[in-house]
Amino acid sequence: MNFTSSHNHLRLLSGGLLLSSFLVWGSAAKADISISPIVVETQSKRGQAQGLIKVSNLNEKQFRARVYTSPFTYDKVKGFQVLTNSPNDLTPYMQFSPRELQVNGSSERNIRFVVRFPPSLPDGEYRTMIFTENLETSTVTEEDKPKGVVMNTTIIPRIGVAVYVRKGNISPNIAATSARFEAATKNIELLVKNSGKATAVLAGNWKLKQGNKVIQAGEVNDTTVIAQGERNFLLKPSDANKTALVPGEYELSGELGWGENRKNRIPFRVPFTVPNR
Repeated sequence: MNFTSSHNHLRLLSGGLLLSSFLVWGSAAKADISISPIVVETQSKRGQAQGLIKVSNLNEKQFRARVYTSPFTYDKVKGFQVLTNSPNDLTPYMQFSPRELQVNGSSERNIRFVVRFPPSLPDGEYRTMIFTENLETSTVTEEDKPKGVVMNTTIIPRIGVAVYVRKGNISPNIAATSARFEAATKNIELLVKNSGKATAVLAGNWKLKQGNKVIQAGEVNDTTVIAQGERNFLLKPSDANKTALVPGEYELSGELGWGENRKNRIPFRVPFTVPNR
């Protein structure tokens, strides 16, 4: 069975967590939990697949949580979104245990799952988020709240593990198709499309040139492009390449990679325009 994983270590620093997005509110941090891996990608074999997720309690205090699943996707603009239903939902074909988790201080527990696909199920990618949700809620106090919040807020700490199981011979098909200048934020957005039937987590590098001169450059951090979907990549230059952009014509180029050790790579080169104000 081919089993790969990425994002091998994730620590819950505070309140709500949706995959890799953190909500950090001062002394609201109530847990010190790590989970590995946070992305599981595997190919079914003879209609079956299995995996193991390790939950570690790095605190001396006992951690109790419920474990549940939910279908999800990645929106072009908003990113990660939980769904109520999806034709790609893995949950009906998955069994996992335990469903309630108690991790003593400075110890760890495993969540095991088994997937069984019926022979009649069409080939494709099936996915779900396995959430580990703390059974103890936390209340954000007046001094903890971000500026502008006007009421106490209860947060439920949780960690999500994205599980992708592929049935049949499917793969991503990645193309960076266009780039645009976001005038309000002065950011560069690269539109990446995945016309394949398998999701890809992409990373890479980019540079912006005007003529032969490199104006900006930077790295592309791990970003998920869902199967048969598209995603806007926000490109931020490194500290050494924060030159302000003036109106004109540019060329945006670089390379994106995915898969184990980023062995799948694709170069891109698209025109980019900063319009007159």
